[in-house]
Amino acid sequence: MKSKMGEEYFIEREKMKVEEKLEEPSQTHFVLIHGISGGGWCWYKIKSLMEISGYKVTCIDLKGAGIHPADPTTILSFDDYNYPLIDFLSSLPENEQVILVGHSAGGLSVTDATHRFPNKVRLVVYIAATMLRNGFVTEQDVRDGIPDLSEFGEATDVYDMWFRLGPQQPPTSAVIKTSLQRKIIYQMSPLEDSTLAAMLLRPGPIQALTSARFKEGEGAEEVPRIYIRTVYDRVVKPEQQDAMIKKWPPQNVYTLESDHSPFFSTPFLLFGLLIKAAASLQCIE
Repeated sequence: MKSKMGEEYFIEREKMKVEEKLEEPSQTHFVLIHGISGGGWCWYKIKSLMEISGYKVTCIDLKGAGIHPADPTTILSFDDYNYPLIDFLSSLPENEQVILVGHSAGGLSVTDATHRFPNKVRLVVYIAATMLRNGFVTEQDVRDGIPDLSEFGEATDVYDMWFRLGPQQPPTSAVIKTSLQRKIIYQMSPLEDSTLAAMLLRPGPIQALTSARFKEGEGAEEVPRIYIRTVYDRVVKPEQQDAMIKKWPPQNVYTLESDHSPFFSTPFLLFGLLIKAAASLQCIE
């Protein structure tokens, strides 16, 4: 792993390389979307780095996540879960565009938003994310996009689960057990960050997420996409990421030597890649 000093050098080098390509930072608006069980709080390091550098940043709490007041165990549809992001984009002025960034299951949210509002999205960045053009349509989509944590035990050993529709029905929400979170999600992250996460993670609406289906909106395919791979990921494994990249190739692929949570484990490097992604728009456009 690179040292913090090495990461800071990387950031400065990348900023110098793209300085002439970037518009004024204040004109670039990043909208950051968390993964299952997370919240806008996941991005606190990235948000700080971006705002110090002059960028505009919005961190969305999806329904029942972060500090959103809804009970996550009651959310059964993807549209319901993703409503805060859709509502945010619908409220933007017609001439304002954003860069959507989705982590993990947040990839489903940013894909849905891009299909609905292609004219309001300049770029989509997927970080260790589920990147499926139309959601979970085929069995292969399920294999590629849903974490397989069977190596850590049976589902009941890995997850705390809730059965809103009754004990004979599939679980409606779940969260990885506190005792396994660091081992599975944050194995390369600072202990203080995995400790914070253990205090803040909430049940994720897995039934809502697995029901995600998208109808591609006119113009959505023209929105450029970038994928950031995480090579030591134990949640969305590298082979799953590569399969989704091959099936729906983005314009660029970047790689981080990170666990599933680079906003904790490699924040400086992730910040640098997000700046690089924003700068790449000048080449793509």
